Amino acid sequence: MSIKQVSVFLENKPGQLSAMTALLAANNIDIRALSLAETEDFGIARMIVDDIYEAANVLRNGDFIANFSHVLAFAVPDEPGGLNKLLNAFNDAEVNIEYMYAFLGAKDTEHAYMIFRVTDTKGSEAKLAARGWRPLTQEEIAAV
Repeated sequence: MSIKQVSVFLENKPGQLSAMTALLAANNIDIRALSLAETEDFGIARMIVDDIYEAANVLRNGDFIANFSHVLAFAVPDEPGGLNKLLNAFNDAEVNIEYMYAFLGAKDTEHAYMIFRVTDTKGSEAKLAARGWRPLTQEEIAAV
């Protein structure tokens, strides 16, 4: 099952990222994973948070441009070659990865967690599940 990620557009100037994280902290929203990409004029913060809907409301009320997208999350064995096994399944299934990022769970020291944005989320999910890779749910991500 896909999970929801919140993407926030940030003006590329000092203090913007800090202002966004301060707003989330002030509203007791926990960032589970974060990726930051930038261009000359703006950046995009992509996040997995503990309460996606509250985060979006807080950010929009704080004058940030925020939207949702569906991504796939997988637990990967935290060992040499663990990620490569998953990437081989992506290759075998002919699933294109648009971007990815990782995080470690606080409670599970045997896995790393990978977030993938793919072209066709539902189709990719089915192809990867057929190869033995079950995507995590929003609830499972919140619990790691």
